[in-house]
Amino acid sequence: MKLWQKDTAVAAEIEKFTVGRDAELDLELARFDVLGSLAHTRMLQSIGLLSEDELAVLQAELKNIYQSIEAGEFTIEPGVEDIHSQVELELTRRVGDAGKKIHSGRSRNDQVLVDLKLYFRHQLKEIVQEVQALFNVLQAQSEKYKHVLLPGYTHLQVAMPSSFGLWFGAYAESLVDDVQMLLAAYKITDKNPLGSAAGYGSSFPLDRQMTTDLLGFEALNYNVVYAQMGRGKTERTVATALAAVAATVARMSMDLCLYMSQNFGFITLPDQLTTGSSIMPHKKNPDVFELLRGKCNKLQALPTDISMLLINLPSGYHRDLQLLKENLFPAFQELKSCLQMMTYMAEQVQVRKDILQEEKYKYLFSVDAVNELVLQGVPFRDAYKAIGEKIEAGTFEAPAEATHTHEGSIGNLCNDKVAEQMQRLVQSFRFERVQQAYENLTAS
Repeated sequence: MKLWQKDTAVAAEIEKFTVGRDAELDLELARFDVLGSLAHTRMLQSIGLLSEDELAVLQAELKNIYQSIEAGEFTIEPGVEDIHSQVELELTRRVGDAGKKIHSGRSRNDQVLVDLKLYFRHQLKEIVQEVQALFNVLQAQSEKYKHVLLPGYTHLQVAMPSSFGLWFGAYAESLVDDVQMLLAAYKITDKNPLGSAAGYGSSFPLDRQMTTDLLGFEALNYNVVYAQMGRGKTERTVATALAAVAATVARMSMDLCLYMSQNFGFITLPDQLTTGSSIMPHKKNPDVFELLRGKCNKLQALPTDISMLLINLPSGYHRDLQLLKENLFPAFQELKSCLQMMTYMAEQVQVRKDILQEEKYKYLFSVDAVNELVLQGVPFRDAYKAIGEKIEAGTFEAPAEATHTHEGSIGNLCNDKVAEQMQRLVQSFRFERVQQAYENLTAS
């Protein structure tokens, strides 16, 4: 079944090529397609395009279809082009001519747009929840090991004293900025394109604000041409936010690979979380971190992949846009998997507590020694030269401890302030508004 087909049959080769992976990927859109139709049919009745009786039977059967989707019992039949066609076919079978009316004032263009936006909202919510879980573990580890010192590096050379509290906390705060990116993507996603039809509106007196409210959108995509142009732009923005999260996880994975190597020896993992070698019996490899690094590096290419699909498209709908699903849908699952694994692994990391007792790290405290002289009234450049001369002469003695007290330093991590930032950001998504809208739409 094809919503657009008339009397001429399409060649099998053309059909196979143009349908592509839609039947497979569209199952992920199923529940959102039904939610869109629940809202759209209510609006159609409000403007006189459906009777109250027609609306009642359509709403009842749409809710039944929704329940079958939730139960995992819904499929797209062979020969049916996409999720929109399958839902309309199912409705028409169940309620007759009323099922044929649900497409009034709607094109597949704005139908898939609203499906995608609802789907992206849902996926972004799940990503935010996974980021929160990792954030909480990193903050807990930061507090647990805040007094355990660690060498800090610049240019991969020993630089200044750091701590595991500072290191874990750094990646926690990085996730705060990543959530800011996710929030920006969510805000762009959270605008209703329904009613833009094929990208040029409709001669029906559609009530677009009504469907906006029913679906829990924050606002409308007002301009119908821009609503259509938003396809691709939305995906690219979402991909950029996913890539930001992936970059944090990839970089942390690289640190952990280094810190676990014998040359550093800063951390270990329980043996059951490592893998071995087929020839070297002593090996305990950080394969999980290496795979996290690789998977997240691939995810960072996602915005470029999407941009290349959009790079020379004029305004209006183009079939190229169908391919965006193939890039973005698997990326959500991949990133969630990576976040879950990093959350699990980060909690298992065991840190070494005597690292700075090694002789090679004594110069970590050279800046602290310079600062100590400055506090005694010595000009900074003179203090710098004096300590430098001691280092060259081999007479430098490191201070007994690091006394860093300003905000965000070893002795004052400000984890509570960072947690407050994260909490404010997550509240800004207003996930509860969407949940309430869905409950109202699907209530018996």
